[in-house]
Amino acid sequence: MRYIERGFAMPNADEANDEGIVGFTTELSLERVMEAYPKGIFPWYEEGEPVIWWSPDPRFVLLPAELKVSKSMRKVMRDEVFDFSINAAFEQVVENCRNIKRANQNGTWITDEVCGAYYEMYRAGYAMSVEVWYDKELVGGFYGVWVGKVFCGESMFARMSNASKAGLIWFVQRMGDNLKLIDCQVYTEHFQSLGAQMIPRNLFLQILATQRFAPKEL
Repeated sequence: MRYIERGFAMPNADEANDEGIVGFTTELSLERVMEAYPKGIFPWYEEGEPVIWWSPDPRFVLLPAELKVSKSMRKVMRDEVFDFSINAAFEQVVENCRNIKRANQNGTWITDEVCGAYYEMYRAGYAMSVEVWYDKELVGGFYGVWVGKVFCGESMFARMSNASKAGLIWFVQRMGDNLKLIDCQVYTEHFQSLGAQMIPRNLFLQILATQRFAPKEL
């Protein structure tokens, strides 16, 4: 695994090994994160490990036009079971993603270092959260990073059935033409059920290259 020295540029995504690992660093700085996302690279590691930078091939993405909304979820949306917001509780969303218990996971990759980097991204206008509320209680949500009209999803949580699905459906509908693609990064059954699919990394990078990395106004 390639060590990316402090002060040296992040390699290109197509230099990743067969596992999709581009390299590793000993720190997670705002500068590194902002350099990585426009290149189609994201950090993913566990406490006690070096910061591992990934760009898997193929890439798991969701095209808004391919979003699958089941009959039961159409009813949830029609009945207005939940309320939704954007950037109303970014840090709360991250903390919930960090602390929620997940099947087959003993811990979390959302370390203090990760939290700090994404809080900085949020304050700079590059990261965003979607909140899902039930009776004024935060019951679901997700956060990620914008590269133009590409939303790179980082993590989501749900404390109530259908909350995270409803949030994603609302987000896609709310963004309209301002959303070209959601980067789901790696395969999950949850996102597959919503219509996500694998595409070649080079196609993902071509789409990303057409986008301008700048603070997002919503």
